Amino acid sequence: MWLLDKFLAKVIKEGQLKVTDHDGKEYSYGEAVSGDTPICIRLTHKKAANHIARYPQMGAGEAFMWGWLVIEEPHDLRDMILFVTRNTAKIGDSAIQSQGAFARLVQKTKAKLDGINLRTSARANAEHTYNLTRELYERFLDEDRQYTMAYYREDDPTQTSLEQAQMDKKAHLAAKMHLKPGMKVLDIGCGWGGFALYLNKMYDVEVLGVALAPDQIAFSNERAEALGVSDKVKFELCDYRDVEGQFDRISSVGLLEHVGTIHYPQFFEHTNRLLKPDGVMISHCCGRAGPPGFTDAWTRKYIFPGGYIPALSELVTQSERFGWQVMDVEAMRFHYSHTLEEWYKRTVMHREEITEMYDEVFYRMWLFYLAGAEQSFRNGTMVNWQIQYVKDRSAIPMTREYIHHESERLRSIGEIPSWRFDEREAAE
Repeated sequence: MWLLDKFLAKVIKEGQLKVTDHDGKEYSYGEAVSGDTPICIRLTHKKAANHIARYPQMGAGEAFMWGWLVIEEPHDLRDMILFVTRNTAKIGDSAIQSQGAFARLVQKTKAKLDGINLRTSARANAEHTYNLTRELYERFLDEDRQYTMAYYREDDPTQTSLEQAQMDKKAHLAAKMHLKPGMKVLDIGCGWGGFALYLNKMYDVEVLGVALAPDQIAFSNERAEALGVSDKVKFELCDYRDVEGQFDRISSVGLLEHVGTIHYPQFFEHTNRLLKPDGVMISHCCGRAGPPGFTDAWTRKYIFPGGYIPALSELVTQSERFGWQVMDVEAMRFHYSHTLEEWYKRTVMHREEITEMYDEVFYRMWLFYLAGAEQSFRNGTMVNWQIQYVKDRSAIPMTREYIHHESERLRSIGEIPSWRFDEREAAE
């Protein structure tokens, strides 16, 4: 316990954390704030403290998953993670680097190797993340199954439902694509088809969606068939590197996090070949508001194998090499933290159903993923990048006012369109 004790004593300054070790010995850190209840945790295994202290990100996640770390009511995992990271954010990264330089170099090297996503490994990675049961995602996502950041237009996110915020996200992205009826659109990493179907509904465009998770593609095609638009909106189980043809517009929403930095040249070269000379490509992805880094080991192992969140510098410098011109960059700061908070709450709400689908270890793993991701966007330096690329600057209007006006027009059409697919109704 001495190493974890040393770490927590250095970090916890604002608020109070109480730890009871497996042997019953109690430790206290920080000072209680008037009116606040201290966060109390129990370590139930003799190896728990050392496992957490040696590598906090991997160790804490696994200890919680395995039941070695228990948070006492009235607090929960999310409270604990936000509490600790709020404290570490105030004292800087140097105070929480319990690893030596060599150990960090090893982790960085492993992360780089994990980011090599050849066709076979890319498909396996996608299936690991996105081919879980449909029912799982149904429990915590909005009804359109948007598994990316929602767009909260109000300063107070509680004034906007997750469903509305996801509709507003689609409107915001679509407005940046400067679409016209009859265009051909490629949606790379199409998820469960919601954005592709939205574009077809709002603009009468043809859309080809591609992804590597079989159940996502099957579900998306079911949606298109049920809506009667399968002649115009098609979904294929396909690596984007194998797509051929020419498109007026390309969208990639939540895709670049899975490409891997070593493959950025291939991504920008191939998409440049696919886009018509007067075309527009829009990319929405998680990003770093600082310099390049590496994905922590717990996330690589349990949630997003092969995943990496890029810095803006990595995206822009690579795109420039292949003839792209960046016309618009927007940093979405706290939107994802609000989204993840809602996903966490919905997951907790459906605990019994999720543990029945999987087990308690999976359920706790999922909670740790959502709470950990939220803190990165709330207390850390993670953002979402929305980047607009063109090959010819005349492809878009003179000023970006068209984005505001078009987004407003799309939002005025309705909160949650009646075209939304309900698989349970379709099954009946």
